[in-house]
Amino acid sequence: MRGLRRAAAELEESVRIALSTLVGNRMRSALTTLGIVIGVTTVIAIVAVIQGLNSSFETQIQSFGAHTLYVSRWKWMNLSGDWWKYRNRKPIGEVELGAISRESSLALAVSPVIPLTAAAAAGEHSLSAVQLDGVGSEYLRANGGSVVAGRFLVEGDLEATSHAAVLGADVADHLFPGQAPEEVVGRRVTLSGHPFRVVGLMERRGRFLGMAMDNNVFLPYTTFGRLFGPKRPMYIAVAGPPGRLSELDDELTGILRRARQVAPGRADDFTLNRQEQFLKVYQGLTNALYGVAVGVGLITLVVGGIGIMNIMLVSVHERTREIGVRRALGARRSTILAQFLVESALVAALGGAIGTGLGLAIAEGVALTTPLAAAVKPSAVALGLGFSAATGLVFGTWPAWRAAHLDPVEALRYE
Repeated sequence: MRGLRRAAAELEESVRIALSTLVGNRMRSALTTLGIVIGVTTVIAIVAVIQGLNSSFETQIQSFGAHTLYVSRWKWMNLSGDWWKYRNRKPIGEVELGAISRESSLALAVSPVIPLTAAAAAGEHSLSAVQLDGVGSEYLRANGGSVVAGRFLVEGDLEATSHAAVLGADVADHLFPGQAPEEVVGRRVTLSGHPFRVVGLMERRGRFLGMAMDNNVFLPYTTFGRLFGPKRPMYIAVAGPPGRLSELDDELTGILRRARQVAPGRADDFTLNRQEQFLKVYQGLTNALYGVAVGVGLITLVVGGIGIMNIMLVSVHERTREIGVRRALGARRSTILAQFLVESALVAALGGAIGTGLGLAIAEGVALTTPLAAAVKPSAVALGLGFSAATGLVFGTWPAWRAAHLDPVEALRYE
């Protein structure tokens, strides 16, 4: 118990002496902490921006069919270079759509999606490149999104092959500028030369991976096939129960292999894509940025640590006589060692605290002035402060050891 009280008293005294030394040498202390400040500021700012982007990206992923599989002949985000293998596959079509609708017990919503780029016009306004999507009535349940005015497509539109259209937000803004969504419902538009009636307007969805998500028009896929040809390749969105996507994957694999007559032992000639594939590729890119940020931060911390070591050696040299007096009055080597270690750690922690504040301020400024999101977790702040303090301890060890092992007699003689 006495040993603990003594250690606490010595630590308190070391902190008091360290603070008085820092205050007494303000300019030197500021220059010493500069390297630490720059390193921690860089790391915190970059990490904050990356974490904000990750959070924003994951939110977007969740809004675009988080529990949905997409049946396609193509593999999303294919970086292996074997695209020719997918090009030679048989297209996905009505056979696969019917098989999934009939046989799947886990599917909560099934919708085909047939894309086509075409021109759109309404009165004097026109767009040269709009994505037309032929879809089913369960598209929103399978792929996410909602309407802000009117309605989405229903089974009656599919059965009657009606010329009903649901406009994306960007298309509505260009074809009907300045008009409220309710005023646009019921108006006429021309899509690739064919007249359609607007039955609904989609809620704005923004951009995803640089692609505009609102420059599209949704049509009944039956009408789409009659007007633009029934042989156009489609993909099928299949929504499953939350947490059971792997089971849905297995079920759809069996259904599709039977529907496409894939012989036993042969590889699948279709792909079940997930939104998670985008997330994995994105995380791989941001992990590289994390590595760069950590590398820059570590280099700067090492440079700052060398600066701390240099200044602490100067401090030991200047305070040689003081150390001799303290040793003559009974101070132990461990006490002197602790004093200089606390001082170096305090200098580094102070730089870490300033750097953390500056990094957060820069990240907030980026979030306010640019489209980039920024957020920082408490763990990142704690890590920045901890690393800076550890840097001070590591690089302050040699000066502290030298101070503690000075010969008291020689130190008293020093002028």
